[in-house]
Amino acid sequence: MAATLFLYPIADSHLHPTFQSKFTPKSKLQPLFLSLPKRSKQSNFNSQFTRFSTSSSSSDHPSSSPQTSIAYNTQNPLKFSRFLTDNELQKLQFLENYTYSCKLPSGYLSIRVMKDMELNIVVELLAEAFAESMFLPNMYLTVLGFLIKQYLIERRGLMPHCVTLIGFFRVEEGNVDVDGEGRKDELAGTVEVSFSFDRRGANSSPPTPTPPKDCPYICNMTVKDRLRRRGIGWHLLKASEELISNMSTSRNVYLHCRMIDSAPFNMYKKAGYTIAKTDSFLVLLSLQRRKHLMCKELPALSKPLETIVAGDGEEDPSLNDGGESEPLLFDEVLQSSLDMDG
Repeated sequence: MAATLFLYPIADSHLHPTFQSKFTPKSKLQPLFLSLPKRSKQSNFNSQFTRFSTSSSSSDHPSSSPQTSIAYNTQNPLKFSRFLTDNELQKLQFLENYTYSCKLPSGYLSIRVMKDMELNIVVELLAEAFAESMFLPNMYLTVLGFLIKQYLIERRGLMPHCVTLIGFFRVEEGNVDVDGEGRKDELAGTVEVSFSFDRRGANSSPPTPTPPKDCPYICNMTVKDRLRRRGIGWHLLKASEELISNMSTSRNVYLHCRMIDSAPFNMYKKAGYTIAKTDSFLVLLSLQRRKHLMCKELPALSKPLETIVAGDGEEDPSLNDGGESEPLLFDEVLQSSLDMDG
């Protein structure tokens, strides 16, 4: 998938990050749009997420129905400078324990919420993607990393209104690279999801065309260069949609895609997204790439969040019965999406 970066005095970006730039991005990068919101008191915290329980499919081919397992641990909760409502606490607990796992042809992928201790490796991944898309020398990585780190810290303080997901990939035994890489889990990609566009989770300076209010928004998606073309981007998108279906009452989800990024655009179309609006030619005067605003209506879940988040720390038994997850994306297009990450 592609990442789009806009870099002005104040960064406005969507990898679908959102920084804004004068430079011509490489076509193999996913649209990266990263927009820095105004600093808020909510960004000052230092907490760690609780432990996640993971599960993976035993299938020999890419699984379009990865298992989602939820475990509950109330130790070391996130600290906020404001009181959370009961509904917000329930959603926060759901996010802290959310795990999306699947089997790919070359290994295993596990997607979950970013933890505090993983902030630096996510910053490094995004900074390298931004620098590559803007043809910036390595000397600028420190500056980019600083801006991105501040952005991620502030966004984490807005949970559960938005969340940063990260995917870890492990090469299947016997498929280890010649140099020995792939024996351990490694960060493969990341994506950001805002559940309510006009509330606390909204970006202060979203890219154009502007999405409607009260609609979930997917942005800042990127996959590590050497791990593309494995279906990782597809599953990052699917995990985002699964979370939106559980966390938001709105069924319409929006994202941006640059017009020059044909591979991500084709993947989004196969996933069910359609063009809602396109930038005018006037956007070129601001040295930005023209973008499509794309939309998809998600199917309603048969089980709402209230039935997934079981009380008293107990798991919903139906999550462990071997049943498939909600078919948020079409199974028949999964295989054709494996070449769409680059």
